[in-house]
Amino acid sequence: MAVEAWTGEGDGRGPPARPAVVRPGGDARPRLLFLVTEDWYFWSHRLPVARAARDAGYEVVVATRVAEHGERIRAEGFRLVPLAWDRGTRTPWAALAELSSVIRLYRQERPQLAHHVAIKPAVFGAVAAMATGLPAMITTLAGRGFALSGSGPLPKAAGVAVRLVLRLASLGRRSAVVVQNPEDRAWLKAAPAVPGVRLIAGSGVDLDRYVPLPEPDGPFTVAQVSRMLSLKGVEDAVSAVRRLRAEGLDIRLLLAGASDADNPAAIPPGQLAAWAAEGGVEWLGPVADVRQVWARAHVALLASRGGEGVPKTLLEAAACGRAIVATYVAGTRDVARGGVNAVLVPPGDPAALAQALRLLATEPGYRRRLAAASRRVVDPAFGDGHVAARTLGLYSRLAGPSVTRMLAGR
Repeated sequence: MAVEAWTGEGDGRGPPARPAVVRPGGDARPRLLFLVTEDWYFWSHRLPVARAARDAGYEVVVATRVAEHGERIRAEGFRLVPLAWDRGTRTPWAALAELSSVIRLYRQERPQLAHHVAIKPAVFGAVAAMATGLPAMITTLAGRGFALSGSGPLPKAAGVAVRLVLRLASLGRRSAVVVQNPEDRAWLKAAPAVPGVRLIAGSGVDLDRYVPLPEPDGPFTVAQVSRMLSLKGVEDAVSAVRRLRAEGLDIRLLLAGASDADNPAAIPPGQLAAWAAEGGVEWLGPVADVRQVWARAHVALLASRGGEGVPKTLLEAAACGRAIVATYVAGTRDVARGGVNAVLVPPGDPAALAQALRLLATEPGYRRRLAAASRRVVDPAFGDGHVAARTLGLYSRLAGPSVTRMLAGR
């Protein structure tokens, strides 16, 4: 049931919230469970919201595949449940085993509210909600990604399936689906329409940590911070820089991000190394603190071919005061605004990308005007505090009156 239609507990239109977990000493907290595919994604995109929920009085449980961020997550006071799954499930039997593990998890944890983040957790979490009688859930779709992008028959069929599962899971429980851009909201409203859709733009950026940086000295340098995927247009970025260097422009390209072998659109490390060997391209791999990248770059680049929510990498670049060159695709254009702080080009067009880069390389005054505007675009509208507050308000509406009273009494 969409959150708009829910007015209370025990009125026959949805299940009441489950009783809170009571621990020795009388500590009772409502349980909020995050279902996320990767621990690094939780850490980079959901941490401010989880901290806000913890501080509001929720017991926060994070269920995810654990790689490198497990101890950090535990150190925040969150309980971590490792999952033996990944985004690259290849067979129906493996998917069924993973789904069964999520259902068992929900039966064991019995959360008052679950937050499903990204496509696979959205689908598996919705099925688990229906199987276990979960009273309330929120789903965040930060873009449609590889599987649901494009206009071919397979992405269309997958989209119908995802919307149908989310629609069925909304029946009989308090639910909402959060998207980051208007195009994804319209996609969810196509038949079979999903009720309870909310727009919260972006995952937020720490405006105290990411602050305007001076332009670097040296050759004109652009940087793309993203996973190294064809869907992110990495090949187009390399092609554009090749064109400009062939014309005699001294331009450097920094590529920061992992290859992401679980994604079918991944660019092999060997190819990235080969590009770097040509000169003019430097592949940095994953970078723990991307402020170091923006300190080296005059311009932020994202040559994405689609499937974005609102790219956090561009939020961070804009907060650091960088002009942007990006493709005109959903989500990206919400933070990269043509003629304001960015130059926008069609996706999949290296020649147009090269032209935009040439403009900012040869017109430093214009580039600096765009850079100054970038900070104003994100501050305060895309700040992580703003995003966390809106999400926490949605939690309160979904969790039900008994949970709200419990949190108010702490």
